Amino acid sequence: MPHLIVEYSANIEHAIALDGLLDKLHASAAHSGVFPLGGLRVRAVRIDRYRIADCHPDNGYVHVTALVGHGRPLDVRERAGAELFAALTAHLDGVFASRPLAISLNMQELHPQLNFKKNNLHEHVRRRARGRASERGDSGDSGDSGGHGDSGDPVGHERARGASS
Repeated sequence: MPHLIVEYSANIEHAIALDGLLDKLHASAAHSGVFPLGGLRVRAVRIDRYRIADCHPDNGYVHVTALVGHGRPLDVRERAGAELFAALTAHLDGVFASRPLAISLNMQELHPQLNFKKNNLHEHVRRRARGRASERGDSGDSGDSGGHGDSGDPVGHERARGASS
């Protein structure tokens, strides 16, 4: 984790440079030092039917839901959320200046016993990072940092080790 779900009103799709936004949110989460790269997912959902504020057709919104694994301290989650929100708002500044726009981000911590997952991406990310390092002559094992790994436990019961991704 995290999973970042970018929800946006269809009327602003042409103005928000969606791929760039997803890239910036991905980079912000990846470089936060909080989340393992192998658990990171960033996706967008266009909303075609909506009512915003006074229902004027120019009104738009972008909302990011950040779903994060259980166990990180509040100050760590708050810092990561603020960094994500800064990346989000910086990307959308031009749109915000030119039209009615609501921008929001909400971080939700998932319940440790009700979060089920199976993930082998961590292994592949580490293997690719080692391959890139050996091509450069490095010996370090980078590529899946964050300290909150996911070993691929099919029902997410690795909680005995601490916080999960």
